[in-house]
Amino acid sequence: MATYRQLTAQLEKLHKEVAVAREKEVAQVVADIKLLIEEFDITAEELGFAAPGTKNTKTKGRKPALPPRYRNPKTGETWSGRGRSPGWIVGKNRERFLIES
Repeated sequence: MATYRQLTAQLEKLHKEVAVAREKEVAQVVADIKLLIEEFDITAEELGFAAPGTKNTKTKGRKPALPPRYRNPKTGETWSGRGRSPGWIVGKNRERFLIES
């Protein structure tokens, strides 16, 4: 039966072999992917990546803005009814400020 030290030495050797094998395989996979991208003329956008130098404008997880429900007749300022109430409506009857739809 192998000792603890022998087993840990074997484990370290296997970790190194795994790292080398992964490096080789990853290099081959990357080369294959590059060839396929070139062959089929695939763009980064088609793969779901933003083009270099541009910002990703997708709003992940964000809900679209709600239409306004209330309008300040003096300034024209609007509020959707969600979130913190604006100062011009606090303590007043909200029905006066409803936008007719």
